[in-house]
Amino acid sequence: QVQLVESGGGLVQPGGSLRLSCAASGVTFNRYAMGWFRQVRGTEREFVAAIAWSGGTTIYADSVKGRFTVSRDNARKTVYLQMNLLKPEDTAVYHCAASPSGIARTPNEFSYWGQGTQVTVSS
Repeated sequence: QVQLVESGGGLVQPGGSLRLSCAASGVTFNRYAMGWFRQVRGTEREFVAAIAWSGGTTIYADSVKGRFTVSRDNARKTVYLQMNLLKPEDTAVYHCAASPSGIARTPNEFSYWGQGTQVTVSS
């Protein structure tokens, strides 16, 4: 079975940085585009960033452009989300997801999901 496990979340002050990791198992990792989504309790899941299977193409939500960077290491079967200049509105549970159909920004294109890691941005 496909499993995705996020790590790296925590509490950070506004303007600070965090790097999230998503480790994959049970998949041919380099055949999947990978995405990051976030969700605040009581709201719908929001697209954050995604990266193609080759790592050569990335897409971002307007709200995080210039602050977040998504990357992947296919040899380690891991995708990363580097988050800089964090804002309180970035507070959410962050989930990674795998898409067998290519890079996308809609949740229905992603077949496999991790359990999430909490990011809290607060003074």
